[in-house]
Amino acid sequence: MGVKTTNLDSYLEERRQQVQEALRECLPPADSYPPVIHQAMYYSLFAGGKRLRPILVLAAGEAVGSPREPLLPAACAVELIHTYSLIHDDLPTMDNDDYRRGRPTCHRVYGEAIALLAGDALLTQAFAVLSRVPADIPPERVLQAMGELAVAAGSQGLIGGQVVDMEAEGQPVTVTTVDYIHSHKTGSLIRACLRLGGLLGGAGEEQLALLTRYGEALGLAFQITDDILDITGDFSRMGKQGGGDVARGKATYPACLGLATSRQKAAELCQEAEDCARALGPAATPLALLAGFVLKRQE
Repeated sequence: MGVKTTNLDSYLEERRQQVQEALRECLPPADSYPPVIHQAMYYSLFAGGKRLRPILVLAAGEAVGSPREPLLPAACAVELIHTYSLIHDDLPTMDNDDYRRGRPTCHRVYGEAIALLAGDALLTQAFAVLSRVPADIPPERVLQAMGELAVAAGSQGLIGGQVVDMEAEGQPVTVTTVDYIHSHKTGSLIRACLRLGGLLGGAGEEQLALLTRYGEALGLAFQITDDILDITGDFSRMGKQGGGDVARGKATYPACLGLATSRQKAAELCQEAEDCARALGPAATPLALLAGFVLKRQE
């Protein structure tokens, strides 16, 4: 892709630490009554992870000239929703996974009922956190951001993608169906990250259009690389057992097109995302580098 990633690691670590600190202010204390639900929320929220989605919110805002601090509530809100989705995705009624990020899943530690409620609590808390953006951000932009995040997490976004994903298990599917699943189950939230950062960061119409297309391309590429890793990765790298997609007959790019074509598609999408970032100017360099980072996940 022709991009040097010299400073990307330090960029990611600095932003990750800032997000970590902000997330600790987002939940009630872990010993708040009733303690079991708050402990389950903390267990999953602080199980690790690169915090890529909140970093994308910050990077999108930076790309249009915004300081980081005003965007932290939105960044944290996205991570709360992402964590909720992982808890629910791991449940026996969904993917029935025993491990997430290298340790037992929430329902294996706290039971299915508490895990379900912990996910619900994180989802609702996300919108309380998003409401804490600084008062100098125009209210109409805050309302638009809330609406977009709600749609991205709902039946026309993440949940809709999950439904089609479940319905497609073990069934012959087309690339069109796989595109729908990936662009909704994974891509909708990543797209929302870019749009929230842009909206709350004061993006103009053209800037917001470039951020949106970047998010759409990167979101689809991210899930394709996940499909590839499920086949080629191992527990030490992924933090969970591989091969689950094949075992459950999941609708994936490799299942439809094979590994080689899937890798090529991911590379094309990451290049498209990088081109959008470059068009935004030098302040969007971290976004350009992140496109290369996502592509390297499959290697």
